[in-house]
Amino acid sequence: MAGLPLTFAQPLLLLGLLSLPVLWWLLRVMPPRPRRIEFPPTRLLFDIKPKEETPSRTPWWLTALRLAAAALVILAAAGPIWNPQTAAGGSNAPLVILLDDGWSAAASWDTRIKAADELIANAENDRRGVALVPLSEPARDITLMPAGTARVALRQLAPKPYSIDRVDTLGSLDRFLKATGDAEITWLSDGVDTGRGAEFVENLGKTIGDRKLTVFEGGAAPAQALVAAENAAAKMTVKVLRTTGGVAAGVVRAIDAKGSPIGEARYAFGMQDRESEAAFDLPVELRNDISRLEISGERSAGAVQLLDKRWRRRAVGVVTGATSDTAQPLLASTFYLTRALSPFADVRLGDRGAAQQVIAQFLDQRLPMIVLADVGTLSPEIRERLNAWIDQGGVLVRFAGPRLAQADDDLVPVKLRRGGRILGGSLTWEKPQHLASFAADGPFAGLAVPKDITVNRQVLAQPDAVLATKTWASLEDGTPLVTGEHRGRGIVSLFHVGADSRWSDLPMSGSFVEMLRRLVDMSGYTSKPGAGVASEATNVETVAPLRTLDGFGAFGPPPSTAKPMPADYRDRGTAEHPPGFYGPADGPIAVNTLASADRIAPLDTSSLRAQRASYTNAEPRDLRGILLSSSLALFLIDAVVVAMLGAGLAALWRRRTAAAAVLLALMLSAALIAPSPTHAQGSRAQGNDEFAIKSVSQTRLAYVVTGNADVDSIVKAGMTGLTLFLAQRTALEAGDPVGVDPARDELAFFPLIYWPVVPGAPKPPQDAINRIDAYMKQGGTVIFDTRDAVEAPPGENGASQTPGMRTLREILSSLDVPELEPVPREHVLTKTFYLLRDFPGRFNSGQTWVETLPREDDDDAASRPARGGDGVSPIIITSNDLAGAWAHRPDGQPMLPLTPGEPRQREFAFRSGVNIVMYTLTGNYKADQVHAPALIERLGQ
Repeated sequence: MAGLPLTFAQPLLLLGLLSLPVLWWLLRVMPPRPRRIEFPPTRLLFDIKPKEETPSRTPWWLTALRLAAAALVILAAAGPIWNPQTAAGGSNAPLVILLDDGWSAAASWDTRIKAADELIANAENDRRGVALVPLSEPARDITLMPAGTARVALRQLAPKPYSIDRVDTLGSLDRFLKATGDAEITWLSDGVDTGRGAEFVENLGKTIGDRKLTVFEGGAAPAQALVAAENAAAKMTVKVLRTTGGVAAGVVRAIDAKGSPIGEARYAFGMQDRESEAAFDLPVELRNDISRLEISGERSAGAVQLLDKRWRRRAVGVVTGATSDTAQPLLASTFYLTRALSPFADVRLGDRGAAQQVIAQFLDQRLPMIVLADVGTLSPEIRERLNAWIDQGGVLVRFAGPRLAQADDDLVPVKLRRGGRILGGSLTWEKPQHLASFAADGPFAGLAVPKDITVNRQVLAQPDAVLATKTWASLEDGTPLVTGEHRGRGIVSLFHVGADSRWSDLPMSGSFVEMLRRLVDMSGYTSKPGAGVASEATNVETVAPLRTLDGFGAFGPPPSTAKPMPADYRDRGTAEHPPGFYGPADGPIAVNTLASADRIAPLDTSSLRAQRASYTNAEPRDLRGILLSSSLALFLIDAVVVAMLGAGLAALWRRRTAAAAVLLALMLSAALIAPSPTHAQGSRAQGNDEFAIKSVSQTRLAYVVTGNADVDSIVKAGMTGLTLFLAQRTALEAGDPVGVDPARDELAFFPLIYWPVVPGAPKPPQDAINRIDAYMKQGGTVIFDTRDAVEAPPGENGASQTPGMRTLREILSSLDVPELEPVPREHVLTKTFYLLRDFPGRFNSGQTWVETLPREDDDDAASRPARGGDGVSPIIITSNDLAGAWAHRPDGQPMLPLTPGEPRQREFAFRSGVNIVMYTLTGNYKADQVHAPALIERLGQ
């Protein structure tokens, strides 16, 4: 109705509004004026003023009041409905639903599913067939199905984490419409054009022809995306994209590989801006730990930017063999290297002290890459340390010069001839050489070969059988300009010219910067020979998917359609290569939903001959009750006014003065006694303050109040028993445990929350889930206890089939839960206070699960008896009913028996609780303490 979300069940009754002018005329009609007859004695009555007067006609405002009441009655009889259902029935043609299901639809996916569900419900009422067409699946067969089957198929759809190409679906849609004939098409659009949008709109109009088309657009949250993250010298920046206008602002969160927050950056859009920028002003060490950027509150894969080691701003040490008294600052090799490396690396110059000392300092700092510019002879100790550093993954880049040309050194990829080769001199027939090519399997593959680079002098390599495989760049005469090889897990490369302009003009070219950029990138992928590392193998290396994003931007296992990709893949995510991490866990490669150069635009559908509709999140509301109540109120006002004009109230007041006074006093008292909204809000605020003061005044454990009286009483007694045990056995004197409601109470006050899972309990509201998710990501730990280990059916997966575990899976389905594993024997949780092998409760047959820790090398694991991440696992899952084992009656006797009741089982249950509490409070300090002897030895103490 005129753009408003309002319809009428009986719109013909609105014709009754035409009768209002007639009613106005009737109310304004005056009674016939009486005949006037002169009677002289009546003149004595003219000076007597009557106490009451009756108006000769109805006041205009009273007439308007009555007309408004009559209009409200007519409108109510017409059956007004606010926010009506999506579409009206009455058609017999099949319904075809085109559904945008790319990443840009994820932010408002529930709204689109609700709109589609209403369309299917209307088709079911009309007994029409339904065809569901997700536009991300062009190969999917389009068939008509009953409404019930379509509803089931709709619930199975999920947004894809990549951009979809709508045009590919037009072929199958055209074949279906030709076979079906008449049909009603509805397109649930996301309003985003990620490419070829105009082509799709044009061809869709041709494909549909004269059939009825409805396009849903607007009314839903607009999509936002992140692209072009860059780790610059002073800060990390990322671009925020949108398709709509208007002033808006938001926050981008930076998260490390373990899900812990690192920082936040705000962004703001102007009225017409489609692009903004968020900047993280953090130390480079923290910026290098960022593995995920996400828009806070935005649930889509496009709002996530994954970062791998390519985005790390690596520290590169530069050492020169030139003495400070002969080096000219603007002509020195360090000047060219610093200028070339600064845009993408933090350069640390070793310009003080001897080269040997500077190299030793860089090795102590564990830099990933060291550049040696004309450094000649190295001591055996430094060579040994450099070789060990390279074997562990370091990248050594060397530049030739007079000192290197005269030295015998094995820290080069090829054997060198003594002395240098001079080209273009007065005593040589050879002319200066130009760069000819880059090796196809080297790190510089794909770079344009510059023709303006001239080499006047170089060091030559001894020819041998493997020289060609180690050559990354060569001159026109075939001699190598750059060589390199893989050693252990590291790389050694050599530029056969100097790092300054004396031997060549390579350092002054743009190619020099790109070549060094490729070498710096390799310093992040030295665990295996990556793309561009010369090796005997000529096949392109591929990496398998490790974990991928779903359409909502949450990590999960790779889908069955995901395929391995080339290690040098740099494109946007696709169906075969969905966004996520690929390759080894210690050095994964990130694939994002959008490439750095991608931009999004609003989808223009104005050329389509279609009916327009908008999404709505509100439920339909019948307005008849409100209109009738308002009409009744107006009639009551009319009655009061008429009584006042007719002196009826005055007479009643005179007769009932005392009763009226009492009634008025009672009304005033009720108004004074009734609590005002401001007072109620103040009481709630005071209650929140008391809760906060009580929670922070002393360390307290918390538990989730489930609403089940029996479960809550046992859990409260169990947490109280654990608190008492902690006071008896440890230095922690915690306060009484606190029951919390995740949807209402502040959770940040508590280091640990115990959540007893009640089988069959309704899923908590989304607000409570969001608060729990934020609590875990900000450092808190939640213990989910299904308390049903003895109910697990036999079999390998029996523990996951219990009613409690099914309820838990429903709760966790909306949480961003990290990858979990059973507690390993070497986990720090097994030794935070007591040495434990398992974590029994009232039962001892269930497993305890924690966040998966990064795998370590076998040598390191053998020398480190405790493992732990930098933070604490945000989630612990068990089925052993820990609180049931901790619970005691006031007389000190256990409330529940143990199963199987082994000796000291309850003691070990309490010890498990102590370890968990100490783990949440102290983290991995036990894992760090085992290194104390090595640290003391290194400090010389």
